[in-house]
Amino acid sequence: MRRVLITGGAGFLGSHLADALLAGGDEVAILDTAGDLKVRHLLGNSRFRYVRDSIFNREILEGLITWCDVVYHLAAVVGVEHYVGDPYQVLNVNVNGTQSVLTLAFKAQKKVIFSSTSEVYGKSSSVPFREDGDRVLGSTRIDRWCYSTSKAVGEHFCFAFHKIGLPVVVLRYFNVYGPRLDRMDVGRVITIFLGQLLRGEPLTVIGDGRQTRSFTYVDDAIRATVAAGLKEEAVGGIINIGSDKEVSIKELAELMIALSGSTSSVTFVPQKSIYGDSYE
Repeated sequence: MRRVLITGGAGFLGSHLADALLAGGDEVAILDTAGDLKVRHLLGNSRFRYVRDSIFNREILEGLITWCDVVYHLAAVVGVEHYVGDPYQVLNVNVNGTQSVLTLAFKAQKKVIFSSTSEVYGKSSSVPFREDGDRVLGSTRIDRWCYSTSKAVGEHFCFAFHKIGLPVVVLRYFNVYGPRLDRMDVGRVITIFLGQLLRGEPLTVIGDGRQTRSFTYVDDAIRATVAAGLKEEAVGGIINIGSDKEVSIKELAELMIALSGSTSSVTFVPQKSIYGDSYE
């Protein structure tokens, strides 16, 4: 039985990871500032601990890292509304918070699995994305790129620590979806569309809808995430977690309408009307 720490463990991905690790016989502690809604079903499990605090609380973070055998570092500020609304918080948590986790993990010599994102590839047109592919980003004056940059900096910190002896694995997730994703109308495109569907409103597709994404069901993402913490050959590497199937946002909207039987239609809106000049 391993002792596993999940930072950000009360979130969407972290709650599913906790489910899987507990099912596999591990002891799990999560550290998160969020409420317990997504992990409430685990609170009665004697092998589960929920610590409601921040990764910036060095004393608590150090104690948990000392206790555990492996760290899954999922704590991050995620969501377009945050990138354009509070880029400072995105950069502070995703860069400085990650550095704190890595520093203490190095001190205790505990393996770290770092959750990164397909966003690091930016506007690259070289698809399917390869782990060693180039990054193509927009201007630093456009807040949309702060998340991509913050995660790339986190990766750089991971590999810097790896060079001096810390075992690390970097995972780049591609648009993971499933139960417990986000509350309606907030966060990712699927939950935004769901909210509109349930109200019978038009699904608002930004631009012409031809922009594509690769979507990954949460069960598949979790299997890969668990394996990354177990496979020694993964140490020091970057692993894309997704598929090579692209789906346009227009196709996604039409599919969700068809599956739900909703009377909603698709409407196209200018990007600037949603996010102003802070997104591209």
